[in-house]
Amino acid sequence: MIPESQQYPTFAAGDHEAFMEFALVQARKSPPASNKFCVGAVLVDADTGKVLSTGYSLEYPRDYKGDRGTTHAEQCCFIKIADAYGLPEERIHEVLPANTALYTTMEPCNERLSGNTTCATRILRLKSAIKTVYVGIQEPGTFIAHNDGQKRLEASGVKVVYPVEHLREKITAVSMNGHF
Repeated sequence: MIPESQQYPTFAAGDHEAFMEFALVQARKSPPASNKFCVGAVLVDADTGKVLSTGYSLEYPRDYKGDRGTTHAEQCCFIKIADAYGLPEERIHEVLPANTALYTTMEPCNERLSGNTTCATRILRLKSAIKTVYVGIQEPGTFIAHNDGQKRLEASGVKVVYPVEHLREKITAVSMNGHF
């Protein structure tokens, strides 16, 4: 159970639009810049619809807790769970609900120019705690020519679903905030 100090909303289980809109709220908190995307993420108990954690790009400072580079939205979701339970991030699978889902406005990265641990690796090292990742848009080839985060996740048994195609333009506009 997430400590009372971190209360988040609950939406109807399976209400993909509500969860993705909430992830967009997070993405809008990310400082705009031409050298990154503004991404938001929401970690959810898929059985109850309870939001467990949120995150957005650059929510935590660069090199947070010795992790090289900038913080990504998915990483920030995991950091909050880890901090709440006093666990290292790679052990949060021990406290996550059996049917945890991740909503993210952009496909999880599988390559980082900073050398930081990728979001796909972070998801996979949670030992199947996250069975489904709901994605708003694929990562554009702006910084990494061919992000294959979806392919890597699916090859390891994690479902990747794009449930809100009608929000694609809206998500892209938020993601590219600060780009010219």
